[in-house]
Amino acid sequence: MIPLEDIRRAREVLAGAAVRSPLVRLDAPESDAEIYVKLENLQPIRSFKIRGAVNAVRQAPREEVAKGVLTASAGNMAQGVAWAARDAGVPCTVVVPEHAPQAKLEAIERLGAGIVKVTYDRWWQALVDSRIEGAQGLFIHPVENDRVMAGNGTIGLELLEDLPDPDVVLVPFGGGGLSVGVASAIKALRPSAKVYPVEPESAAPLAASLEAGEPREVDYVPSFVDGAGARTVLERMWPLVREVVDGSFTVSLEETAHAVKLLAERAAVVAEGAGALGVAAALAGRGGSGKVVCIVSGGNIDSALLARILDGSFTARAD
Repeated sequence: MIPLEDIRRAREVLAGAAVRSPLVRLDAPESDAEIYVKLENLQPIRSFKIRGAVNAVRQAPREEVAKGVLTASAGNMAQGVAWAARDAGVPCTVVVPEHAPQAKLEAIERLGAGIVKVTYDRWWQALVDSRIEGAQGLFIHPVENDRVMAGNGTIGLELLEDLPDPDVVLVPFGGGGLSVGVASAIKALRPSAKVYPVEPESAAPLAASLEAGEPREVDYVPSFVDGAGARTVLERMWPLVREVVDGSFTVSLEETAHAVKLLAERAAVVAEGAGALGVAAALAGRGGSGKVVCIVSGGNIDSALLARILDGSFTARAD
């Protein structure tokens, strides 16, 4: 669990970078739940990742960032670290998997970062090793870094200030840094609230690991939900996640696409696949019938993909 004082400190450090994202009620009469959405897609980089990235870079010793900063990311953390590097006046290099969406790659380039595109296996190895071969600078791990998780935890502080009595909080799960950060804040301030990570069923190692009681590797099938899902739970993250969550849920790609469409049509919210996972779970009834908060983690989605989802021509299994 990330200490509450570290999360509160992160909120001070983030001043001028991350915005306080709104928490709004979702019009979903077909659901028995009272669904709320925490709109992290409204951050300057359209993703919650700016919170952890900026907190980690700003709190790192200056001499450690002087040669630049590095990260491995499917797109959103790369933008967060690139934003933080530009803010600090240092160079940034990111390694991305070859299936990273074009919208995210273009955003990374606009922020001035250098991109190294590699196979998924090489990208995952950079996460495991916490380094990029041949690149110099401070590696900001997108998941395992304690300051990153503390920055993510500021979402939980804001959430409870706006809605003090949630019953369930649903959090997209990729590597676990968002889940651990948010759950650490929630459990410290409202222990009765349940926190459940949500994964796409096409890449759901946490569900398999929780069922087995130990980390398990699963088949990873790339999909339009590029910001969540993995092959396995990172070794360091497994005990941290298991300590603070109350279980996990999986949703289908079809349920996720439906949630993207519903958010756009009913709330004028543009969510990427990962950002819609919690809403997909809530609409499917997995969060129960009480006050359910869904973290809409990001809105970096290719416009052509969003158009296909909205006009009904998108087929999850084909894309």
